[in-house]
Amino acid sequence: MAVLTVSLVAPDREIWSGEAEFVSAKTTEGEIGILPSHEPVLALIADGAVVRITTATKESIVVAVHGGFLSVDSNKVTVLAQTAEMAADIDVVRAQAALERARATMDDKAAAAARRAEARLRAAGSL
Repeated sequence: MAVLTVSLVAPDREIWSGEAEFVSAKTTEGEIGILPSHEPVLALIADGAVVRITTATKESIVVAVHGGFLSVDSNKVTVLAQTAEMAADIDVVRAQAALERARATMDDKAAAAARRAEARLRAAGSL
């Protein structure tokens, strides 16, 4: 059975890489799901997105991603994120506090902060 080779990186580090059966992400055009043999795609990752990876061993990897690109070609998926955080590394209490602060202000900068906080909470399974 074919698998995907996935690499999820941020400017400062590699977040995750390995073999996967499925990758999903929210792009600026909508939600996209990638299976082996998917046609080539280049897409913008939406700010405040969650990327979900089902590994070849059926493990679920969930990552809060804030902007970037997703590229698919020849069973290789690359996610280049502006910032990214594994669900297991998210401090839910801190993210909830950041969301509340952002919602209280709600200017353009706060709206972006709210999207990031919401993505972190979705990735952590708390929203």
